[in-house]
Amino acid sequence: MPSSASVATNHLQSHRFDALTPGPRLIVTGAVHGNETCGTRAIRRLRAELEADRLILTRGTLTLVPVCNPLAYARGQRAGDRNLNRGLRPHASPQVYEDHIANQLCPLLAAHDVLLDLHSFRNPGQPFVLRGPADNTGPLEPFAHAADEARLVAHLGPVRVVDGWMASYAQGVARRQARARAAGREADALAEDSGYGVGTTEYMRSQGGWGVTLECGQHDDPQAPEVGYRAIRQTLALLGLVGEVPAPPAASFECLSLVDVVDRLHEGDQFAQTWASFDRLQAGQTIATRHDGTPVTAPHDGHIVFPDPAARPGHEWFYLARASDRPLP
Repeated sequence: MPSSASVATNHLQSHRFDALTPGPRLIVTGAVHGNETCGTRAIRRLRAELEADRLILTRGTLTLVPVCNPLAYARGQRAGDRNLNRGLRPHASPQVYEDHIANQLCPLLAAHDVLLDLHSFRNPGQPFVLRGPADNTGPLEPFAHAADEARLVAHLGPVRVVDGWMASYAQGVARRQARARAAGREADALAEDSGYGVGTTEYMRSQGGWGVTLECGQHDDPQAPEVGYRAIRQTLALLGLVGEVPAPPAASFECLSLVDVVDRLHEGDQFAQTWASFDRLQAGQTIATRHDGTPVTAPHDGHIVFPDPAARPGHEWFYLARASDRPLP
């Protein structure tokens, strides 16, 4: 549920600080999902320090958006009408609440160079960072700032780092589209649309910027807002927006890549046990059972990520991850 002051749902509130010396333009966002309030708390804490002159912006621009989805935040739930962090783009004819928010949020993101997006997750676990792809000129997610993202990720604090979101999501979309064709029906506008995998960081990269998603911890973990706050301070220092030196990076990191997504196909599909993100898997281990008794097994050693026992049939059920070939220094 919302942790402090309520917010109006008929506008998107942002707070901009401009130093007199030009520099990088950073935007920090919270509550893209309304029940993920650690980023909101961290951002409000930092804003109070700036307004009390306990922290001084020495160059560049900082924009703080403590609550990106006011309707979902007011309801204390993940989404209002739909997931804001999927299919994020401007809408010429907005149909639902999040479409209207996207029309305000997308230009705001595009006006900045760097994004730090603060989230949390449902089950217990350690904080982790989601980064973008390696530099590439391919059609899926062309990118040229992988080194910048890696440097930021190394200084945020968490030591678990995940990549491969768009590539794995695209695999799932291709299979959903194939199932639609085989069934002789139109593709689902959401689950079978490759653009539906685009969230805040993906949109930021599509506009020439870069940024990362920080999952600060479990929703109700009292340490999660502190993880977010420290990450903002580290980002400000690393980009030179404040007169501080960032803390050194950790000695080592656990770097993982999402390599595939498995969909739930029937209401009768069930997990073999209660899974949490990053639980380890051994090749051949039974992860779940289809409604007809067919086992779903791990194709290789690795981890299960984002398991969703409430997934709707035809939608993403869980992801598979294995060691990344992109280690951080």
